[in-house]
Amino acid sequence: MDRGLKVDEITDLAVHCECRAVFYSDKCSGVTDELKKCSDLSGVRYYMIDDIYVYAERGKTLLESGHNVYDEIDITEDDLASIVYTSGTSGKMKGVMLTHGNLTSDVVATGRCAGGESTQLLLPLHHTFAWASAVLMIFIYITDLHISGNLRHIVKDLQHNRPQNVSTVPMMAEMLYNSIWSNARRAGMTGKLKRTMFMSDVLMKLGVDRRRQIFRNIHENFGGRLELMICGGAALDAAVQRGLYSLGINVICGYGITECSPVVSVNRNNEFRFGSVGKPLPCNRVKIADPDRRGIGEICVAGSNVMKGYYKDPEATAEAFDGEWFRTGDYGRLDADGFLYITGRKKNLIILANGENVMPEELEQKLKELEYVKDVVCYEENGKITAEFYLDEENFSDARIRLEEDIKKFNRSMPKHKNIGNTKIRDIPFEKTSTMKIKRYLLKQDKSKAK
Repeated sequence: MDRGLKVDEITDLAVHCECRAVFYSDKCSGVTDELKKCSDLSGVRYYMIDDIYVYAERGKTLLESGHNVYDEIDITEDDLASIVYTSGTSGKMKGVMLTHGNLTSDVVATGRCAGGESTQLLLPLHHTFAWASAVLMIFIYITDLHISGNLRHIVKDLQHNRPQNVSTVPMMAEMLYNSIWSNARRAGMTGKLKRTMFMSDVLMKLGVDRRRQIFRNIHENFGGRLELMICGGAALDAAVQRGLYSLGINVICGYGITECSPVVSVNRNNEFRFGSVGKPLPCNRVKIADPDRRGIGEICVAGSNVMKGYYKDPEATAEAFDGEWFRTGDYGRLDADGFLYITGRKKNLIILANGENVMPEELEQKLKELEYVKDVVCYEENGKITAEFYLDEENFSDARIRLEEDIKKFNRSMPKHKNIGNTKIRDIPFEKTSTMKIKRYLLKQDKSKAK
């Protein structure tokens, strides 16, 4: 479970999934103290992870005495392996039932698309993307896995562990990229860095790859061996992806959803397109339902990685499927070569009074290209598109002044129905899930913090 949830949420989920054992770290002992007070969880056993070697010794003793019940358990691919509760960006959490077959097929297929023996995990351990890209991957592909325990120490961890791969979400990739430019600004080297990146791109077009030599100091700051960033969970700014590529770090973006174990598609090291989330994995098929004139429609998935259903929720399960096809609730398109592009989330769609439909993610991605914008969310309010910003006023003291003029430029560059009609600026960051997705459903409850 997500340890970032509130205690009452964790308690409700533990009751809902009929929990019988809890494994926890010392940091979460306060949560387990509260769980023990719940009468519906009276039969639960608690195991502190810090005492794992004590439990291992007990297990060894049991095995030596002939206790072999565990060995006799027959597990099939259709047996339930895990119930994963969705992160709750929409406010309602559902228990996704994933089988052993679901997870195995997805991990094997994902592993064929990523190389490298050493991996640094920058993702929460309760998230299925962490399983498919690292935790379960270590059994078949990876030989060396490092797990970051604190996001504030990412760079220090990279320097110490020197990984070849990093599994991450866009916000962390953007943070690493922005740190490069922050260092360049402090050193008065932004102009030189831009020119050198341009030269690197020219050489790459000529088939000459000197990126690791040219940007050796930057690579050393990230451990010296980092070659690949596997990025998923949300849309990554294409400018960040291109920029890291110019510096010698390939970012392969993928698309996934918990209900699909979770990876559905991913770019490959030798077959990728900027802005896309790659081609579907061999364990699943993808189709676009009811595409519009641009080929955009709801992404549907069928395959061995698709969930068994939602736990104790047959109505939601039935609603999520159209025959064998799982309806993801995401909008996207497939190009002529089979590359998938994500355009937005169905539930976030802005429907204006004139009947025009606008994907807020498209606007947000463009607005985030403004160097002083940390986060932005677009939504409909009083018949207009409102853009709510959290700005980097620490490094850009004139951010609020610049924003007014930049919104005018933005509107002139966009079709009229995609114009920003109102702006709000927050004094505090947006509340996010543990995978750094903004909890959009809280915005309506959070009006007082924007003005």
